[in-house]
Amino acid sequence: MFDPLRTFKVLAVSAVALLGMACSAATAAPPAAAAPPAAQAGPAMWVVRDEDSTIYLFGTVHLMKPDKKWRTPRFEEAFNSADEIWLEINEGEDPAAMQGLIMQLGMDASNPLSKRLTPEQYARFEAAATKAGVPAAALDPMKPWMAGITLSFVPMMKAGYDPNAGIDNAIKAGGAAAAKPIRAFETAEQQLRFFDSLPNDVQVEFLMSSIDEMDESAGMLDAMVDYWVIGDTKGLERELVSEMKDKYPDLYKLLLVDRNTAWADTLAKRLEGKGVSFVAVGSAHLVGEDSVQHFLARKGIKAERY
Repeated sequence: MFDPLRTFKVLAVSAVALLGMACSAATAAPPAAAAPPAAQAGPAMWVVRDEDSTIYLFGTVHLMKPDKKWRTPRFEEAFNSADEIWLEINEGEDPAAMQGLIMQLGMDASNPLSKRLTPEQYARFEAAATKAGVPAAALDPMKPWMAGITLSFVPMMKAGYDPNAGIDNAIKAGGAAAAKPIRAFETAEQQLRFFDSLPNDVQVEFLMSSIDEMDESAGMLDAMVDYWVIGDTKGLERELVSEMKDKYPDLYKLLLVDRNTAWADTLAKRLEGKGVSFVAVGSAHLVGEDSVQHFLARKGIKAERY
């Protein structure tokens, strides 16, 4: 069976903050109190250097509880030294523009869920929407991938996770406040098209499995954040990468291998210049055998844990 939650964590680590702009009005819930921060070494970072350039690689989480403590002196030192910031995308501040993209790629009123799903599937969908507190009629025009992500997103919001508290947003805000140039590897449209490129039958299975596993999504994100905040890259690899690589190799190639290869190419070109760059991308891209660091190493560029 298609496991939406593990796949969702990889997809969502790239784009759920974008979708949050569309979903939050319908799914908002009072945030839960965040747990006290545990003693921790800090999220994982790597550094690449040559004679006149430095690139820091920092893995992020796009959904976070607002009061979670994660900044460390090592992070601050690297960030403050940077001449420029690189993110996966540098868009999303205009809610109207994002709403337009989501309407274009995530909605299909001419072929709503009531037509795409069997009567039994639609009954399960209606029950899940009711449980989530979202009117089924509001979700019906969505494509299955969008509805599945929305229903997975609800319990995370209720557990206190907030895309506005995501690490990328904090880094982007810090870069803007310090007047650092902010660059991006991809556009918002490219990221949303990763969802929309899934075949319809896979999208429907994604939605149905998302419904079945709604109650587990927040706990799975808790586990991922616990690994992230202490820099446990092996734990992150298990949570974010391993199952997708083994069970869904085509999706793994689309979401991680191809993108990591392209990003490594961009960073290799960046090393030809001068200065210090701080690169913040989803943690799934910096762990495992096909990480960005792996593709840099194939070019003779060594990334060391910082």
